[in-house]
Amino acid sequence: MAILAYGVVEIAAAFRWYVLLKVQKIHLTLPRLLALFLIGMFYNQFLPGGTGGDIIKSYYLLKETPDKKAGALLAVVFDRFIGLVALVAITGTLIGLRYDFLSQTTETRNLLWVLLVVLGASILALLSTFVISGFNLFHSLPEKFPGREKLIEISAAYHLYARHWRATLVAFGASLVAHLATFATFLCAAYALGAAVPLVNFFAVMPIERTISALPISFAGIGLREKVLQIMLHGLCGVPEATAILIGSLSFLIILICCLPGAIVYFFYKPSVAVAHVKLREMEKEIAVLEHGISEAE
Repeated sequence: MAILAYGVVEIAAAFRWYVLLKVQKIHLTLPRLLALFLIGMFYNQFLPGGTGGDIIKSYYLLKETPDKKAGALLAVVFDRFIGLVALVAITGTLIGLRYDFLSQTTETRNLLWVLLVVLGASILALLSTFVISGFNLFHSLPEKFPGREKLIEISAAYHLYARHWRATLVAFGASLVAHLATFATFLCAAYALGAAVPLVNFFAVMPIERTISALPISFAGIGLREKVLQIMLHGLCGVPEATAILIGSLSFLIILICCLPGAIVYFFYKPSVAVAHVKLREMEKEIAVLEHGISEAE
């Protein structure tokens, strides 16, 4: 069941990306679309912060669409952005409904405060980008302002996807499905290990685990994921600590198995245009050059 649940995650996320590419008038064949998506999913599991796959996916997408490079990059940026907005919406709702439950012990309260700090920073960043975009303030930002080029990218994406609001709402809905199906993957792993935690309580814990394990301070969230679940599930739901740790490890294994096809695809993938294999750092440099070009054009 957990594998099926994560299959829903991949289908929803792939559909979201398809919708966002369509807005940019980028039409890839289904095999190429799925290949790039699977490659991105695979590499996102192994690099800090879960964004390495985005870099690789962006790089190959740029090679597939040399006449629409800016649109390709903005689609990847907005794909990540709309996922963040959906997670913030789910997290805010669950915390509002289950705050008393989540803050029962000192340890769980501390983790909840970590989440609230990250959530607050995310909301502030989102509001800042809305204000900067709405009033075209990015032109007033100094050239060396931290994240200036990213802000301009997001602003450009806002203007385009705001005009295609129906597609944006569909992408947002797909993001909600993807996040909730991820929670369900962990819940199925918990049930398989005999931890009969009520669905609402388990889902209330998941935004804390997802947020903290995604911080770029560990390799694929290993260790952080298990520690958070150990504290939260044991402290709030009475799950034995060893079982809580196993829930985290088993869930990661399931996700890894579901993402492994991306490794096979990457090994055999041949872009429609001849492309030499390059290191991740070189991919980042090429994407940074394009980002700078977008900022100058804006």
